[in-house]
Amino acid sequence: MQLPESIFVILLLIALSAFFSLAELSLAASRRLRLRQLAVDGDMRADRILKLQEAPGDYFTVVQVGQNAVAILGGIVGEGALTPTLSRLFALWTSSSNAQTLGFVCSFLVITSLFILFADLFPKRLGMAEPERWAVRVLVPMLWCMRLFKPVVWLYAKTADLIFKLLGIDTVRDERITSDDILAMTEAGARAGLLAASEQQVIANVFELDSRTVASAMTQRDRIAFFLQDDPDTVVRARIAEEPFSTYPVCDGDIDHVIGYVDAKDLFQRVLNNQTLSLKDDQLVHKVLIVPDRLTLAEVLDQFRQVHEDFAVIVNEYSLVVGVVTLNDVMSTVMGDLVGPDDEEQIVRRDENSWLIDGVTPIEDVLRALDLDELPHDEEYETLAGFLMVMLRRVPRRTDSVNFGGYKFEVLDVDSYRIDQVMVSRLKDAGGGTPSPAAPSET
Repeated sequence: MQLPESIFVILLLIALSAFFSLAELSLAASRRLRLRQLAVDGDMRADRILKLQEAPGDYFTVVQVGQNAVAILGGIVGEGALTPTLSRLFALWTSSSNAQTLGFVCSFLVITSLFILFADLFPKRLGMAEPERWAVRVLVPMLWCMRLFKPVVWLYAKTADLIFKLLGIDTVRDERITSDDILAMTEAGARAGLLAASEQQVIANVFELDSRTVASAMTQRDRIAFFLQDDPDTVVRARIAEEPFSTYPVCDGDIDHVIGYVDAKDLFQRVLNNQTLSLKDDQLVHKVLIVPDRLTLAEVLDQFRQVHEDFAVIVNEYSLVVGVVTLNDVMSTVMGDLVGPDDEEQIVRRDENSWLIDGVTPIEDVLRALDLDELPHDEEYETLAGFLMVMLRRVPRRTDSVNFGGYKFEVLDVDSYRIDQVMVSRLKDAGGGTPSPAAPSET
């Protein structure tokens, strides 16, 4: 075979090897969501690729047979074509034996480099960039190859299946998409600028509903506006004017004996009609939903759906009321900064290195604001105030502080043993924020 013919054959073999490399990687890297969308849009090839991904054994067997056969042929043809020519060239400057050796080495390096660059690296990077596009393009030729090499494929496939069976390895691809997979995709989309950071945070908040307890979104006991069943009309009207809310619990004697709730709309309607506001009226007081404080937000949403309510009273294991929660509270947790009014912000960033945080702020929000992975003993508390109590092992007092993770948590204001405000400052010697051992301090 003459040199031009050999070079043509080598280029043809490189092209074949590149085709098999592209076919292999494009099938493996194709995203099922994209393929399903292509199938919905009418591309039947995408549907066939989805089926191949479920059982890719024959497909990859053809790829490996093709790649190895082409590589062997490329070595044979390349050595026979280039070695004599290069040996004659080197013979002009060195002995015949040395020229033969140099010719073989250079021939090997040239052929190997060509195959690495154009039959491996280039097609695989191409396949990674747009896997679905190339997967549908190479599908038909690969189906012909699968038919052509069917006997060989059957032999190798059965042998490989036997080996996997002996080793106890499962060859079925797990296509389940977890919440971690979805969050990873949305984070990648946010980094690429395809998804707004606030939108990505909303998606992350949705998945947190299964892990965040209702206590992280409720209105605390000391902030609940409620009526006693015996409150006269004047007291009810004054309370509405002083503390305007959409819903008010109605209690018998004290807040721990809730008998129902009243809707502000019903109260306003009676006021407009010049009717007396009596909380002993069964038509005005509705049955209230009572939920335990250990429920997750997802479970609370499910309870709202089952009873067709959007308001619930939360009790602890001693049947004491610890708070109330509304459907709007849960949705505000999901929507985050998109709907939160500025005057109700629980975390206020003062400058680059300090934050002013309400003591009842859910610990998940604190971690997110400070870019921390976790706080110690996080299973023992729900809020920033709880973190300080656990770390100090007592009820915090004003100016008490705890150092952790490169931050100083200092209590600024305490009202009747309730931590109102906490100043969080980045320590100057934090050096990148690696969590350090907790160090409670008192001044």
